[in-house]
Amino acid sequence: MHKIDAFFKTLIESGGSDLHISEGQPPKIRVHGDVGPIRDSVLTREEMEGLLREICGEKRWQRYIETGDLDFAYEMDETSRFRCNYMKHTHGLGAVFRLIPTRISSIEELGIPAVIKQFGHMRSGLVLVTGPTGSGKSTTLAALIDYINTSFSRHIVTIEEPIEFVHSNKMCIITQREVPEHTPTFARGLKAALREDADIVLLGEMRDLETISLALTAAETGQLVFGTLHTNNARKTIDRLIDVFPSDQQQQVRTMLAASLRGVVAQLLLKRADRPGRIAVNEILFANQATASIIREGQTQKLQDVIIGGRGEGMQFMDDSIMENLKAGRVSGTEAYMKAIEKDRFTQYLKQ
Repeated sequence: MHKIDAFFKTLIESGGSDLHISEGQPPKIRVHGDVGPIRDSVLTREEMEGLLREICGEKRWQRYIETGDLDFAYEMDETSRFRCNYMKHTHGLGAVFRLIPTRISSIEELGIPAVIKQFGHMRSGLVLVTGPTGSGKSTTLAALIDYINTSFSRHIVTIEEPIEFVHSNKMCIITQREVPEHTPTFARGLKAALREDADIVLLGEMRDLETISLALTAAETGQLVFGTLHTNNARKTIDRLIDVFPSDQQQQVRTMLAASLRGVVAQLLLKRADRPGRIAVNEILFANQATASIIREGQTQKLQDVIIGGRGEGMQFMDDSIMENLKAGRVSGTEAYMKAIEKDRFTQYLKQ
Protein backbone atom coordinates (compact mmCIF):
# COMPACT_ATOMS: atom_id res chain seq x y z
CA MET A 1 0.00 0.00 0.00
CA HIS A 2 1.24 3.48 -0.89
CA LYS A 3 1.14 6.43 1.54
CA ILE A 4 -1.26 8.40 -0.69
CA ASP A 5 -3.84 5.55 -0.68
CA ALA A 6 -5.09 6.73 2.74
CA PHE A 7 -6.12 10.06 1.13
CA PHE A 8 -7.73 8.23 -1.78
CA LYS A 9 -9.76 6.07 0.62
CA THR A 10 -11.03 9.23 2.38
CA LEU A 11 -11.99 10.66 -1.03
CA ILE A 12 -13.94 7.51 -1.98
CA GLU A 13 -15.66 7.22 1.44
CA SER A 14 -16.75 10.89 1.23
CA GLY A 15 -18.25 10.39 -2.26
CA GLY A 16 -15.77 12.93 -3.64
CA SER A 17 -14.51 13.37 -7.19
CA ASP A 18 -11.06 15.04 -6.81
CA LEU A 19 -8.16 15.13 -4.35
CA HIS A 20 -6.01 18.32 -4.29
CA ILE A 21 -2.62 18.21 -2.57
CA SER A 22 -0.30 21.20 -2.55
CA GLU A 23 2.88 22.09 -0.67
CA GLY A 24 2.09 24.49 2.21
CA GLN A 25 -1.67 23.66 2.16
CA PRO A 26 -3.76 21.01 3.92
CA PRO A 27 -5.01 18.21 1.58
CA LYS A 28 -8.46 19.00 0.16
CA ILE A 29 -11.20 17.07 -1.64
CA ARG A 30 -14.05 18.10 -3.93
CA VAL A 31 -17.45 16.65 -3.03
CA HIS A 32 -20.51 17.48 -5.22
CA GLY A 33 -18.68 20.50 -6.62
CA ASP A 34 -17.44 22.02 -3.32
CA VAL A 35 -13.80 21.87 -2.13
CA GLY A 36 -12.90 21.44 1.55
CA PRO A 37 -9.88 20.32 3.67
CA ILE A 38 -9.64 16.77 5.08
CA ARG A 39 -7.13 17.65 7.82
CA ASP A 40 -5.77 20.77 9.54
CA SER A 41 -2.00 20.36 9.14
CA VAL A 42 -0.31 21.52 5.92
CA LEU A 43 1.72 19.32 3.57
CA THR A 44 5.50 19.78 3.76
CA ARG A 45 7.97 19.42 0.86
CA GLU A 46 9.19 16.11 2.31
CA GLU A 47 5.67 14.71 2.65
CA MET A 48 4.72 15.84 -0.87
CA GLU A 49 7.78 14.12 -2.37
CA GLY A 50 6.95 10.95 -0.44
CA LEU A 51 3.34 10.95 -1.66
CA LEU A 52 4.02 11.82 -5.30
CA ARG A 53 7.25 9.99 -6.10
CA GLU A 54 6.07 6.61 -4.84
CA ILE A 55 3.17 6.13 -7.29
CA CYS A 56 4.60 7.55 -10.54
CA GLY A 57 7.87 5.59 -10.86
CA GLU A 58 11.38 6.97 -11.29
CA LYS A 59 11.25 7.69 -15.04
CA ARG A 60 8.05 9.76 -14.78
CA TRP A 61 9.34 11.47 -11.62
CA GLN A 62 12.45 12.69 -13.48
CA ARG A 63 10.26 13.98 -16.33
CA TYR A 64 8.11 15.85 -13.78
CA ILE A 65 11.15 17.40 -12.03
CA GLU A 66 12.55 18.54 -15.41
CA THR A 67 9.33 19.84 -17.01
CA GLY A 68 7.13 20.80 -14.04
CA ASP A 69 4.12 18.87 -15.39
CA LEU A 70 3.05 15.23 -15.53
CA ASP A 71 -0.13 13.35 -16.49
CA PHE A 72 -0.69 9.64 -15.92
CA ALA A 73 -3.21 7.19 -14.47
CA TYR A 74 -2.78 5.27 -11.20
CA GLU A 75 -4.69 2.16 -10.18
CA MET A 76 -5.05 1.71 -6.42
CA ASP A 77 -7.07 -1.52 -6.68
CA GLU A 78 -9.40 -3.06 -9.28
CA THR A 79 -12.23 -0.70 -8.33
CA SER A 80 -10.26 2.58 -8.03
CA ARG A 81 -8.38 4.33 -10.82
CA PHE A 82 -7.18 7.93 -10.73
CA ARG A 83 -6.20 10.45 -13.38
CA CYS A 84 -3.14 12.17 -11.92
CA ASN A 85 -1.86 15.62 -12.79
CA TYR A 86 1.36 16.84 -11.15
CA MET A 87 2.39 20.49 -11.40
CA LYS A 88 4.84 22.96 -9.85
CA HIS A 89 3.61 26.30 -8.47
CA THR A 90 4.85 29.31 -6.48
CA HIS A 91 4.89 27.39 -3.19
CA GLY A 92 6.43 24.17 -4.51
CA LEU A 93 4.90 20.86 -5.60
CA GLY A 94 1.23 20.19 -6.25
CA ALA A 95 -1.07 17.55 -7.70
CA VAL A 96 -4.72 16.91 -8.51
CA PHE A 97 -6.24 13.43 -8.71
CA ARG A 98 -9.59 12.68 -10.38
CA LEU A 99 -11.36 9.46 -9.43
CA ILE A 100 -12.21 7.47 -12.58
CA PRO A 101 -15.03 4.95 -12.12
CA THR A 102 -13.83 1.50 -13.24
CA ARG A 103 -17.37 0.49 -14.23
CA ILE A 104 -18.57 2.35 -17.31
CA SER A 105 -22.10 3.73 -16.85
CA SER A 106 -24.62 3.44 -19.67
CA ILE A 107 -26.07 6.48 -21.45
CA GLU A 108 -29.39 5.78 -19.65
CA GLU A 109 -27.74 5.61 -16.21
CA LEU A 110 -26.04 8.97 -16.81
CA GLY A 111 -29.37 10.56 -17.70
CA ILE A 112 -28.02 11.70 -21.09
CA PRO A 113 -30.67 11.81 -23.88
CA ALA A 114 -30.63 8.38 -25.58
CA VAL A 115 -30.76 10.14 -28.98
CA ILE A 116 -26.93 10.55 -28.80
CA LYS A 117 -26.68 6.79 -29.57
CA GLN A 118 -27.30 7.84 -33.19
CA PHE A 119 -23.70 9.08 -33.31
CA GLY A 120 -22.57 5.50 -32.69
CA HIS A 121 -24.41 4.33 -35.83
CA MET A 122 -22.50 6.74 -38.08
CA ARG A 123 -19.69 5.51 -40.36
CA SER A 124 -17.66 8.69 -40.83
CA GLY A 125 -17.45 12.33 -39.85
CA LEU A 126 -16.64 14.40 -36.78
CA VAL A 127 -18.61 14.31 -33.51
CA LEU A 128 -17.61 16.77 -30.77
CA VAL A 129 -18.34 16.27 -27.08
CA THR A 130 -17.72 19.56 -25.31
CA GLY A 131 -17.93 21.24 -21.92
CA PRO A 132 -15.78 22.87 -19.25
CA THR A 133 -13.25 20.86 -17.22
CA GLY A 134 -14.99 18.40 -14.90
CA SER A 135 -18.33 18.45 -16.73
CA GLY A 136 -18.31 14.71 -17.43
CA LYS A 137 -17.21 14.74 -21.11
CA SER A 138 -15.00 11.66 -20.67
CA THR A 139 -17.79 9.80 -18.84
CA THR A 140 -20.30 10.54 -21.63
CA LEU A 141 -17.81 9.53 -24.34
CA ALA A 142 -16.97 6.32 -22.46
CA ALA A 143 -20.70 5.47 -22.34
CA LEU A 144 -21.00 6.11 -26.09
CA ILE A 145 -17.92 3.99 -26.89
CA ASP A 146 -19.31 1.22 -24.66
CA TYR A 147 -22.62 1.38 -26.55
CA ILE A 148 -20.73 0.97 -29.86
CA ASN A 149 -18.63 -1.84 -28.31
CA THR A 150 -21.77 -3.80 -27.38
CA SER A 151 -23.67 -3.13 -30.63
CA PHE A 152 -21.24 -3.18 -33.59
CA SER A 153 -18.04 -4.83 -34.84
CA ARG A 154 -15.57 -2.00 -35.33
CA HIS A 155 -11.93 -1.17 -34.64
CA ILE A 156 -11.81 1.72 -32.18
CA VAL A 157 -8.54 3.55 -31.44
CA THR A 158 -8.47 5.92 -28.46
CA ILE A 159 -5.69 8.50 -28.00
CA GLU A 160 -5.76 9.94 -24.48
CA GLU A 161 -3.58 11.77 -21.95
CA PRO A 162 -3.82 9.71 -19.75
CA ILE A 163 -6.08 6.69 -20.49
CA GLU A 164 -9.09 7.19 -18.22
CA PHE A 165 -11.77 4.55 -18.73
CA VAL A 166 -10.37 1.13 -19.61
CA HIS A 167 -12.52 -0.67 -22.20
CA SER A 168 -12.52 -4.44 -22.65
CA ASN A 169 -13.21 -5.87 -26.12
CA LYS A 170 -16.87 -6.89 -26.49
CA MET A 171 -17.95 -6.82 -30.16
CA CYS A 172 -15.24 -4.29 -31.09
CA ILE A 173 -11.46 -4.36 -31.05
CA ILE A 174 -10.40 -1.43 -28.84
CA THR A 175 -6.82 -0.12 -28.97
CA GLN A 176 -6.09 2.44 -26.25
CA ARG A 177 -2.98 4.60 -26.59
CA GLU A 178 -1.59 7.05 -24.06
CA VAL A 179 0.26 10.32 -24.77
CA PRO A 180 3.28 10.44 -24.31
CA GLU A 181 3.79 6.79 -23.18
CA HIS A 182 2.63 5.10 -26.41
CA THR A 183 2.72 7.97 -28.90
CA PRO A 184 4.46 11.38 -28.47
CA THR A 185 1.49 13.62 -29.36
CA PHE A 186 -2.23 13.47 -30.22
CA ALA A 187 -1.39 14.44 -33.81
CA ARG A 188 1.16 11.61 -34.21
CA GLY A 189 -1.28 9.11 -32.68
CA LEU A 190 -4.04 10.24 -35.03
CA LYS A 191 -1.73 10.03 -38.07
CA ALA A 192 -0.82 6.47 -37.07
CA ALA A 193 -4.51 5.55 -36.54
CA LEU A 194 -5.13 6.29 -40.23
CA ARG A 195 -2.75 3.40 -41.02
CA GLU A 196 -4.11 1.07 -38.32
CA ASP A 197 -7.38 0.18 -40.08
CA ALA A 198 -9.37 2.18 -37.50
CA ASP A 199 -13.11 2.68 -38.04
CA ILE A 200 -13.46 5.03 -35.07
CA VAL A 201 -10.88 7.31 -33.44
CA LEU A 202 -11.43 8.94 -30.06
CA LEU A 203 -9.24 11.98 -29.42
CA GLY A 204 -8.94 12.87 -25.73
CA GLU A 205 -8.16 16.48 -26.63
CA MET A 206 -8.21 18.67 -29.73
CA ARG A 207 -6.14 21.61 -28.58
CA ASP A 208 -3.78 22.52 -31.42
CA LEU A 209 -3.98 23.32 -35.10
CA GLU A 210 -2.21 20.14 -36.26
CA THR A 211 -4.54 17.79 -34.31
CA ILE A 212 -7.71 19.62 -35.40
CA SER A 213 -6.53 19.71 -39.03
CA LEU A 214 -5.77 15.96 -39.01
CA ALA A 215 -9.11 15.22 -37.30
CA LEU A 216 -10.96 17.05 -40.08
CA THR A 217 -9.00 15.14 -42.74
CA ALA A 218 -9.66 11.79 -41.01
CA ALA A 219 -13.38 12.60 -40.75
CA GLU A 220 -13.46 13.49 -44.46
CA THR A 221 -11.62 10.34 -45.54
CA GLY A 222 -13.99 7.86 -43.89
CA GLN A 223 -13.19 7.59 -40.19
CA LEU A 224 -15.68 8.44 -37.46
CA VAL A 225 -13.78 10.82 -35.15
CA PHE A 226 -14.93 11.68 -31.63
CA GLY A 227 -13.15 14.68 -30.13
CA THR A 228 -13.47 16.90 -27.06
CA LEU A 229 -13.21 20.67 -26.63
CA HIS A 230 -13.59 22.98 -23.62
CA THR A 231 -16.58 24.95 -24.95
CA ASN A 232 -20.06 25.00 -23.45
CA ASN A 233 -22.41 25.12 -26.44
CA ALA A 234 -22.55 24.20 -30.14
CA ARG A 235 -21.99 27.72 -31.49
CA LYS A 236 -18.86 28.37 -29.41
CA THR A 237 -17.55 24.92 -30.37
CA ILE A 238 -17.69 25.63 -34.10
CA ASP A 239 -16.26 29.15 -33.66
CA ARG A 240 -13.38 27.78 -31.54
CA LEU A 241 -12.48 25.11 -34.14
CA ILE A 242 -12.35 27.65 -36.95
CA ASP A 243 -10.54 30.33 -34.90
CA VAL A 244 -7.59 28.00 -34.28
CA PHE A 245 -6.62 28.43 -37.96
CA PRO A 246 -4.94 31.49 -39.50
CA SER A 247 -7.49 33.82 -41.14
CA ASP A 248 -6.37 32.97 -44.70
CA GLN A 249 -7.24 29.27 -44.09
CA GLN A 250 -10.54 29.79 -42.29
CA GLN A 251 -12.79 29.67 -45.36
CA GLN A 252 -11.29 26.34 -46.44
CA VAL A 253 -11.71 24.99 -42.88
CA ARG A 254 -15.37 26.12 -42.83
CA THR A 255 -15.93 24.15 -46.04
CA MET A 256 -14.24 21.04 -44.58
CA LEU A 257 -16.13 21.32 -41.28
CA ALA A 258 -19.45 21.88 -43.07
CA ALA A 259 -18.87 18.62 -44.98
CA SER A 260 -17.58 16.49 -42.09
CA LEU A 261 -19.34 17.66 -38.89
CA ARG A 262 -21.99 15.17 -37.76
CA GLY A 263 -22.92 16.77 -34.47
CA VAL A 264 -22.08 18.43 -31.16
CA VAL A 265 -23.01 17.28 -27.65
CA ALA A 266 -22.26 20.05 -25.13
CA GLN A 267 -22.49 19.17 -21.45
CA LEU A 268 -22.61 21.06 -18.15
CA LEU A 269 -22.99 19.70 -14.62
CA LEU A 270 -25.43 21.51 -12.33
CA LYS A 271 -25.60 21.19 -8.56
CA ARG A 272 -28.84 19.44 -7.59
CA ALA A 273 -31.35 21.18 -5.35
CA ASP A 274 -33.47 18.09 -4.59
CA ARG A 275 -30.68 15.87 -3.20
CA PRO A 276 -26.86 15.79 -2.91
CA GLY A 277 -25.07 15.39 -6.20
CA ARG A 278 -24.93 16.94 -9.65
CA ILE A 279 -27.00 16.52 -12.79
CA ALA A 280 -25.88 16.68 -16.43
CA VAL A 281 -27.61 19.03 -18.87
CA ASN A 282 -26.95 18.85 -22.61
CA GLU A 283 -27.13 20.79 -25.82
CA ILE A 284 -27.44 18.46 -28.83
CA LEU A 285 -26.90 19.47 -32.44
CA PHE A 286 -27.27 17.03 -35.34
CA ALA A 287 -25.67 18.49 -38.44
CA ASN A 288 -28.00 18.83 -41.42
CA GLN A 289 -28.02 20.88 -44.65
CA ALA A 290 -28.99 24.04 -42.77
CA THR A 291 -26.05 23.54 -40.36
CA ALA A 292 -23.65 22.98 -43.25
CA SER A 293 -24.61 26.23 -45.00
CA ILE A 294 -24.47 28.17 -41.68
CA ILE A 295 -20.90 26.89 -41.09
CA ARG A 296 -19.81 27.64 -44.67
CA GLU A 297 -21.15 31.19 -44.43
CA GLY A 298 -19.72 31.77 -40.93
CA GLN A 299 -23.20 32.63 -39.55
CA THR A 300 -22.96 30.56 -36.36
CA GLN A 301 -25.39 32.86 -34.49
CA LYS A 302 -28.13 31.14 -36.55
CA LEU A 303 -27.36 27.71 -35.06
CA GLN A 304 -29.73 28.31 -32.13
CA ASP A 305 -32.67 28.47 -34.56
CA VAL A 306 -31.58 25.17 -36.16
CA ILE A 307 -31.36 23.49 -32.73
CA ILE A 308 -34.74 24.82 -31.57
CA GLY A 309 -36.28 23.92 -34.94
CA GLY A 310 -34.78 20.42 -34.78
CA ARG A 311 -36.47 19.30 -31.55
CA GLY A 312 -38.41 16.66 -33.48
CA GLU A 313 -35.10 15.08 -34.53
CA GLY A 314 -33.83 15.02 -30.94
CA MET A 315 -31.94 18.32 -30.93
CA GLN A 316 -31.87 20.25 -27.69
CA PHE A 317 -30.88 23.82 -26.78
CA MET A 318 -28.81 24.14 -23.58
CA ASP A 319 -31.05 26.73 -21.89
CA ASP A 320 -34.16 24.60 -22.58
CA SER A 321 -32.48 21.66 -20.86
CA ILE A 322 -31.59 23.88 -17.87
CA MET A 323 -35.15 25.30 -17.75
CA GLU A 324 -36.65 21.79 -17.77
CA ASN A 325 -34.55 20.82 -14.72
CA LEU A 326 -35.38 24.11 -12.98
CA LYS A 327 -39.13 23.65 -13.48
CA ALA A 328 -38.89 20.05 -12.22
CA GLY A 329 -37.24 21.33 -9.01
CA ARG A 330 -33.99 19.47 -9.65
CA VAL A 331 -31.84 22.65 -9.69
CA SER A 332 -32.14 26.04 -7.99
CA GLY A 333 -32.85 29.33 -9.76
CA THR A 334 -29.39 30.62 -8.87
CA GLU A 335 -27.63 27.52 -10.26
CA ALA A 336 -29.73 27.69 -13.45
CA TYR A 337 -28.93 31.39 -13.90
CA MET A 338 -25.19 30.84 -13.34
CA LYS A 339 -24.95 28.12 -16.02
CA ALA A 340 -27.43 29.52 -18.57
CA ILE A 341 -26.27 31.04 -21.88
CA GLU A 342 -29.08 33.63 -22.18
CA LYS A 343 -29.26 34.79 -18.57
CA ASP A 344 -32.27 37.11 -19.08
CA ARG A 345 -34.59 34.10 -19.31
CA PHE A 346 -33.59 33.04 -15.79
CA THR A 347 -33.41 36.40 -13.95
CA GLN A 348 -36.93 36.01 -12.51
CA TYR A 349 -35.94 32.70 -10.86
CA LEU A 350 -33.04 34.17 -8.88
CA LYS A 351 -33.67 34.17 -5.12
CA GLN A 352 -34.83 37.62 -4.02
